[in-house]
Amino acid sequence: MDLVLSGVIHDSAFFPFISAAAPEDDWTDPEVWKEANPSFGITVNADQFAEDCKEAQESPAKENSFRRYRLNQWTEQDVRWLNREKWDACDGTSADLDGKECYGGLDLSSTTDLSAFVLVFPGEDGKFDVLPFFWVPAEGAKRRERRDRVPYTQWIRDGFIEATPGEAIDYDRIRNRIKELGERYQIKSIAIDRWNATQLSMQLDGDGFEVVAFGQGYASMNWPTKKLEEVVLSGRLRHGGNPVLRWMAGNASIETDAADNWKPSKK
Repeated sequence: MDLVLSGVIHDSAFFPFISAAAPEDDWTDPEVWKEANPSFGITVNADQFAEDCKEAQESPAKENSFRRYRLNQWTEQDVRWLNREKWDACDGTSADLDGKECYGGLDLSSTTDLSAFVLVFPGEDGKFDVLPFFWVPAEGAKRRERRDRVPYTQWIRDGFIEATPGEAIDYDRIRNRIKELGERYQIKSIAIDRWNATQLSMQLDGDGFEVVAFGQGYASMNWPTKKLEEVVLSGRLRHGGNPVLRWMAGNASIETDAADNWKPSKK
């Protein structure tokens, strides 16, 4: 079709017809749905369309897909991800996690950024408890506070972030903390992006942990990204209201490809 529209190919028998909602249209309005879908209610199921729209209003990521594929509206590839109200509603905590099975995810910074280790405990009630740990170099915390305009020093004082001495992150401190956690909880495996983490990955393996390499592309990220959103929207996550995790969730955006695969955006 592009070749015909651009005049590269002349084909008088080819009839293109494009129906789309205008950029300023209200994408939740059923009348707009009909304008963008001439066979609405005939080949396009109206009830399913309305259900998809309802889901899209709860999920910014699904909103992007709904507007693009259902209404032919241009959207940005990068979209905000998690609904803040839904996230805040998951601020509950489990009574006791000691000795319970869990799975870890480790994200190491190169030198001065935040490093994170998060434990996820699948509950018998179908919910998931999240226990996060964060580290930042002490010397860089104040600079980051001015740059990011978030209260790093207050979070350090309140115990939500551990400051490691010096200008660069202390991987030994992180390793020792993980070993302590391994004595308290049954950590079944630790997923890790091996970029910048080869040595620590080998050390943790030597400490007796099962270390699993986890990629950052669509192949690895699509299902977990969608699963996390589902768990948040259904209220089956318990994160205890951790303010650092809340800040991160609020800043997270995702990228999607042509097949509607999702992954967190590094941008």
